[in-house]
Amino acid sequence: MTEEQDQGKTQKDIQGKKPKKNRPIGRIIATALLAGLLGGGVAVGAGYIYTQTTDFIGKSTGALSDGKTTIKAPTISGKSNATKVYNNLKGAVVSVINQQATSSSSTIYGDSSKKSSSSTSPSSTLQTASEGSGVIYKDADGYAYIVTNYHVISGAKRIQVVLYDGTKVVAKKVGFDAMTDLAVLRISGSDVKTVAQFGNSNQIKTGQTVLAIGSPLGTDYASSVTEGIISASKRLVSNTSESGKTNYGDSIAIQTDAAINPGNSGGPLVNTSGQVIGINSQKLTETDEGESVEGMGFAIPSNTVVSIINKLIKYGKVVRPALGVEVVDLSEVSSDVVKKTLKLPSKVKTGIVIAGFSSDKSPAKKAGIKKYDVIVAVNGEKVSNLADMRDIIYKLKVGDTVKITYYRASTEKTVKVKMTETLKQ
Repeated sequence: MTEEQDQGKTQKDIQGKKPKKNRPIGRIIATALLAGLLGGGVAVGAGYIYTQTTDFIGKSTGALSDGKTTIKAPTISGKSNATKVYNNLKGAVVSVINQQATSSSSTIYGDSSKKSSSSTSPSSTLQTASEGSGVIYKDADGYAYIVTNYHVISGAKRIQVVLYDGTKVVAKKVGFDAMTDLAVLRISGSDVKTVAQFGNSNQIKTGQTVLAIGSPLGTDYASSVTEGIISASKRLVSNTSESGKTNYGDSIAIQTDAAINPGNSGGPLVNTSGQVIGINSQKLTETDEGESVEGMGFAIPSNTVVSIINKLIKYGKVVRPALGVEVVDLSEVSSDVVKKTLKLPSKVKTGIVIAGFSSDKSPAKKAGIKKYDVIVAVNGEKVSNLADMRDIIYKLKVGDTVKITYYRASTEKTVKVKMTETLKQ
């Protein structure tokens, strides 16, 4: 296992008895719409969300000469109204339909008593499993490229895209990344007339007006738009499924009060200049105590999106280096354990506690790092939590060497680790 995948498993070993935090994040759900195959019921699957903040990327209008997608400047002009923004961008927003094979002879219409004497074609066994949204961001060489959430197309046998004018086309999956919950699809560019551009999510500010465009509750409400503000430009959200399992640790997202509902997943969060500054992915529906929550949606920042989709276009996947450690945020460890087990100096308030290793061949273990060591910096950059460490490490490549600064009890140490291990998703 790696540091990102086993945070929940290892906490119990070193946290000790600690009063439960009053954390605002309760049940966070991915906003894909799942249609019941037999009864048309609605369920919601878990999503994965993560960000690695990047520096400003490019100054072109959307593409470099090598075909890479870029971020356009300036980000905010403040001169566009919601109607104009929507009209300029609506043609780039699509519905994404996840079709899967059904194991039952029943149909969504409930009448399966009549069976054809001929063999069933593969397409006739496919039914809609979920519906989400997507945004066309690139039109090149006769193809149009769409970014959406991975959880929208996960498990699909066939992916249909419904364009703004109602045209239905079959999409090809170019690549996906479960950790960031992003996927790239490709369709013919012959019917595409509008392409979205990305703004710089590093430059957004709390209180700015944003629009969310997509297909809440599916294609019946395609091209719906809601308006709100950026409630927080960077919010650390608990990255858990409905079953409570930790996927890849906490992640940084854009928080908005623009209405985001099942079916909005993969659709754009747009600034008043008409630029995509996030991909809508999740919403908070209730607290840990079961209290209902309204107006708390989350989007993957555009800088993360741009970085990931360029890699998906080039490689079809994202390969990440790993230290080969299982970790827990120091903030989650009780003061009693910090004092008696970790024995840290009082000045160390944040960091990452080593709770175990992926294997005896773990790069960190081979470099001399031990259980209960506390990482406080990577390559000279402060590490307060798992999200910080990911931001630094995932900018590197497998085979790169990093300098780890850590505490072993009261002694500060440094060690160089060659990241020969690859993160398994």
